[in-house]
Amino acid sequence: MAARPLVARQPNERLQALIQEAGCSNAGLARRVNLCGAEHALDLRYDKTSVARWLRGQQPRGQAPAVIAEAIGRKLGRPVTVEDIGMADGKSLSSSIGLHFAPNLVGAVEQVCELWRSDVGRRDFLAGASVAASALVEPSRDWLITAPDVAVARAGGPRVGPADVEAVRATTQMLVDLDHRFGSGHVRPVVVHYLNSVVSGLLAGSYREETGRQLFAAVARLTELAGYMAIDTGQAGLAQRYYIQALRLAQAAGDRAYGGYVLASSMSHLAAALGNPREITQLARAAQEGARGSATPTAMAMFHAAEARGHALLGDSRSCDMAAGRAMQALEHSRPEEDPGWIGHFDGAYLADELAHCHRDLEQPRQSARQAQEALRGHPETRVRRRAVDLVLLATAQLQLREVDAACETGARAVELMSGLRSARGAEYLDDFRRKLEPFRNQRAVQEFQARALAEVAA
Repeated sequence: MAARPLVARQPNERLQALIQEAGCSNAGLARRVNLCGAEHALDLRYDKTSVARWLRGQQPRGQAPAVIAEAIGRKLGRPVTVEDIGMADGKSLSSSIGLHFAPNLVGAVEQVCELWRSDVGRRDFLAGASVAASALVEPSRDWLITAPDVAVARAGGPRVGPADVEAVRATTQMLVDLDHRFGSGHVRPVVVHYLNSVVSGLLAGSYREETGRQLFAAVARLTELAGYMAIDTGQAGLAQRYYIQALRLAQAAGDRAYGGYVLASSMSHLAAALGNPREITQLARAAQEGARGSATPTAMAMFHAAEARGHALLGDSRSCDMAAGRAMQALEHSRPEEDPGWIGHFDGAYLADELAHCHRDLEQPRQSARQAQEALRGHPETRVRRRAVDLVLLATAQLQLREVDAACETGARAVELMSGLRSARGAEYLDDFRRKLEPFRNQRAVQEFQARALAEVAA
């Protein structure tokens, strides 16, 4: 990698001090950096002369500073940041990590591994990242027009087989179950560390074509899950980066249907949370078009439901009803035995949940209440967060119908469920409901509910 000078080209005293503390020679550090890079699918070929140049003030480009910090940190037995090694100005170059749909497979692997590594390192620019509006829709265009990767087989590195792929799938399912029960605040750190420490090594391994496609499919699913968990912990900008990379990994897997899922289920819901309804419909339609002929009726039902959400937020009830009708019709033709695992959770209860949101946004409380109740009847007890959200939807509809006592009683049930969750998304729903109660604050039922909700928050 080419290097660029630090401002004023001063000796890097921070790096010198850490090398001395680690008791490492220049040649030894170069070897460690090359090995660390190989774990992240980077072909680095540094030597003692490279380290000497770093000490004189030169700084390598791209991901190298983060790899150098990781290599030194391993030797020292503690986390080391790019700031610690005197290469903090490389942070500005890394601010776009994860925001691009890489044109080739090597770039895709490099970018997603850098995203995982930066997330584990709690890089400040990721933790406080805002959503780039243009990057909500542009990746869908790239996904639609980019030809599939011709080959994904790889030689070099440890052998990766079907059992490794199955391990990723099983781990993902376990994490999904935990997330449904306890919320992402408890689980997301585990997901990110697993991606960075185990999955990145698998991508850098050696695998045949079929195994490689399956591996990319499994990693796409887990990467999308990490993005969803970022949403659930209040990190929308970080979620966007994960979703874009999940979309690119789905392309490498040759799985157009899952790519559509990332657009319609993940990125469109991010657009909804950000108040960008037009982007919701664009993403949902891109999913429908790009996955046509490969997605099952269940998946298409989800894609149409996502479009309905966008129309509802735009206040277009006619278009919303049409999209919702297509969703219900597609679900009637669902054949669960033919569905891939990632869509198996979408059933009548989930569709009712989507439609309850639509009617809420269109200010149709009776229809919203009916759909929320149907969703609650269908969701199993293990879907704790989803049941809590649907209880808030039902309470909101009851409040719109001026059924204040019933709304507070339903809201109390939601508070009880959320007490066991660490979910920013769930908390946002509850906060919105509490704000809607303000006009009724003098009523006894409201006062009792607000006191109970505050006590739960304090606890």
